[in-house]
Amino acid sequence: MDFSLTEDQQSICEAVEKICDGYDDDYWLGRDNTGEFPHDFHAAMAEGGWLGIAMPEEFGGAGLGVTEAALMMHKVANSSGAMAAASAIHINVFGPHPIVVFGNEEQKQRWLPPLIAGKEKTCFGITEPDAGLNTTSIKTRAERDGENYKVYGKKVWTSTGLQADKIMLLTRTTPKEECEKPTDGMTLFYTDLNRDYCDVRAIPKMGRAAVPSCETFIDGLPIPKEDRIGEEGKAFKYILHSLNPERVLVAMEGIGIGQNALARAAQYAKDRVVFDRPIGQNQSIQHPLAVNWIELEAAFLMAMKAAYLYDSNQPCGLEANSAKYLGGEAGFNACTQAIMTHGGMGYAKEFHVERLLREVLITRLAPISPQLILCNIAEKALGLPKSY
Repeated sequence: MDFSLTEDQQSICEAVEKICDGYDDDYWLGRDNTGEFPHDFHAAMAEGGWLGIAMPEEFGGAGLGVTEAALMMHKVANSSGAMAAASAIHINVFGPHPIVVFGNEEQKQRWLPPLIAGKEKTCFGITEPDAGLNTTSIKTRAERDGENYKVYGKKVWTSTGLQADKIMLLTRTTPKEECEKPTDGMTLFYTDLNRDYCDVRAIPKMGRAAVPSCETFIDGLPIPKEDRIGEEGKAFKYILHSLNPERVLVAMEGIGIGQNALARAAQYAKDRVVFDRPIGQNQSIQHPLAVNWIELEAAFLMAMKAAYLYDSNQPCGLEANSAKYLGGEAGFNACTQAIMTHGGMGYAKEFHVERLLREVLITRLAPISPQLILCNIAEKALGLPKSY
């Protein structure tokens, strides 16, 4: 096994890191304080060609794999921007995947180039307040209007909803109780987020203020049939194709943020002198940070394995879930320890580690909880009875 990056992969990391270096701690602290979306960072990533890293070359993308996308998002999250920077572009990597795999040629030509070029922004309309992780229980309905549709319902956690031009929208065209299987009867659209029919409201939250998470109320949104992806009622299998890549990317983001916090903590431990010695000379400071390093490195290897399996068209569900679990936990542990290493100053915004902790929590919570991952591993890897 060769654990080294290829020359091209190393070049990707260096190029992305160079862009991120142009947006320092003060920039992102300012965005955290004001809640202003990082449009200039988004534009810089688009100009560099990175918004289409995993999309087909014929539509302006780079045509690379999830491995390269994961390395890119790791560098973005490891920068001063942390989760705010990652979330500003995150959906571009996995979100359009159903279009790439199941969209027709006309749809790909119409939708992908402006997304890759950064001329349009999109959001995900999947989660609902009464369904949560039980996606088959969504209630947003798409009713036939001649050959077209009208949609009614409510979505939640539609990140970048305030800035989005488009929405990837999961609906029910057949009520769950009328379907043979609960996964039947769902239909996927990629369409304009028309504010005449959609009320998008930001959800006040503890972190990542620069990238809003929103509630979206939909009342009669007209959608032409040309905006439907694939067949009516078959959407569940379409969205499954983006789940494993998303887990790998979120894992890498948690790892990147954790490594950012760990580097800050190690430097502070070297610089901070108490009782005439640097606090990093004390094993009570050294050992927890060493554990953080070990956990983050292990999580990185699992994420790279999951990405490799996905790009090799091999089963990777267990590995993608494991990577997401490890990345979220290791990132959280490192950010928590970074605050403890800083002591009281870790609570101060000027040292940034409190911001990293607030943002890394997302990688534990989304897109799937650590508890549900453990249920999946118990059932699929260990053969234990299904618990939910």
